[in-house]
This record gives sequence, C-alpha cells and structure tokens, in this order.
Amino acid sequence: MQVTDPQLERHPVDGETRGVALFCHGGTAASQAPPKDRALSLVRMRAFEKFVRDDLGGRGVETALVRYRVAGWNGEAADAYQDVRWSIEQLRADLGKDVPVVLVGHSMGGRAALKAGGDPQVTAVCALAPWTPPGEPVMQLREQTVAILHGSGDRWVPAKLSADFAVRARRAGARVARFTVPGGHSMLRRAHTWHAFARDVVLAGTGLEPMRADVANALQLPSPEGLAVPL
Repeated sequence: MQVTDPQLERHPVDGETRGVALFCHGGTAASQAPPKDRALSLVRMRAFEKFVRDDLGGRGVETALVRYRVAGWNGEAADAYQDVRWSIEQLRADLGKDVPVVLVGHSMGGRAALKAGGDPQVTAVCALAPWTPPGEPVMQLREQTVAILHGSGDRWVPAKLSADFAVRARRAGARVARFTVPGGHSMLRRAHTWHAFARDVVLAGTGLEPMRADVANALQLPSPEGLAVPL
C-alpha cells in the first residue's frame, strides 16, 4: 500500500538549532512500493546520519532523514525530489527561514538533493555517488556549493555520470568540487572517508567551520582538475 506522505526521522538538538543536515537515501528507477525498512540504501544513509549527529549534534546541527513515499524515481513524477522538497518545507515551517539546510544524498537521493539544491534555504549539497542521467537539470544550482564524491569502481551508477554533470553544473555557474575514491556504489569500502566527507560539507554549509582545505581548493581549480580529485 502506498504511503500518502513522506516521513521525516528527525533528531532535534538541545538548545539553539544552528543548522540542519537533511539526508536523502537511494532507491530505484521505477517503483510504487514504499521503501523497505531494511533496504541497503536506507540503512547506509542512517549510518551517515548517525555519524554526523554524533559529531555535530552537540554543536547545534539537527539531523533529519527523509523516508520517501515510494522507492522509485518514477520518471517525470520525480517522487524522491518531491519528497525532499516537502521535507525542506517542513523544516522551514518548524525552524524558520534563517536556519541553513545542507542536503546529503546518495544515488537517487543524490539526484533528488541536486534537483532541490536551488532552494534559497539550502546552503550546500553533498552528493554521494549521485544518479545523474544525461540531461539532468543544472541551472537550479547556479551560485550553489556542490561537493560530489563518487566511487571510481561504481558499476551501479558509473562515475562518468557525475563527472559529466559536474562539468555542466560548473558551466551553469555552480561552485562544484568533485572527488573520486576507490570502491563501488555501496560506500562500504573506506566508509569513514565517505562519512567524514559528508560531515565536513555539513560543517561548512552550516557555517560552523570553513570548508575543509581539499574541497576549498578543488572549488577553485579549473575544469577538469577540480572535478576529478582523488581522495
């Protein structure tokens, strides 16, 4: 049975909320079934959320994970994107417009995060092995900070897709840094590298610290040097 609304697994902070990290899990190309609770894509993003919460919750960063209504992107319906937009609106209504939001998405969730990255409250997008088909829109990311990390051995979502997307996004005026790391789509190999990358983008996007040096440097490098940095 299809769920009528997305769900937000939120972890508020004690005291003032200085920023929010919204985690967007992966899925599949087409499915009307709700995501399974034990789906690897959801389990992996819960691990990212917990890592960031454990490190930054005490510094005023609320974390939230969106559970999509359905597991599929579903063509023009772009269901995951619609659910990420809904989540941003929920956070805005609860926390106000002055709280920065950083989107962290994996695979289909990366696609949704990038598509939603033009929201004025979003201060950075961290896209992990994002599924970005040819022709995916980029203009919404103009003047946005985008950090991409992709496994060089990814057979599920080839790294070339995010490389091509990064080039087009830069041409559209986005500030893009893209890194590659050994391993595949599950982000299990060198998991700490993936987790720390997401945490550090959240740190910078919420204004708690400057962008870490390698990402800051890649943002300044020309193409293609700044879009294919080994990590």
